[in-house]
Amino acid sequence: MEFDTLKEKIIEKLKGIYDPEMSVNIYDLGLIYSIDCEKKENGAIDCTITMTLTSANCPVSGTLYDLVSNVGYCVEGIEDLETIPHLVFDPPWTRDMMSEDAKLALGLL
Repeated sequence: MEFDTLKEKIIEKLKGIYDPEMSVNIYDLGLIYSIDCEKKENGAIDCTITMTLTSANCPVSGTLYDLVSNVGYCVEGIEDLETIPHLVFDPPWTRDMMSEDAKLALGLL
């Protein structure tokens, strides 16, 4: 499977993870900065997901981190896929990072 197709599948799964305070998925909120995949010598695939939170004091940070960690287990057709969240706060998250759908859902448009 090509990495572009794999990334699309991972994005699909990330869109199933919702920020409980905002009721919008973390991908459309703009909390996912990048998805970088690498095939290892043994055939396994590691995907580092660079992400942030709406706030450094986010009360569900551990839960969101764990859910992103487990996305790799939910992608069909790939064995030995590990998703590795990399939590960053630079650049800081702003509402400008949200998709149009997220802004519409939150009444910001």
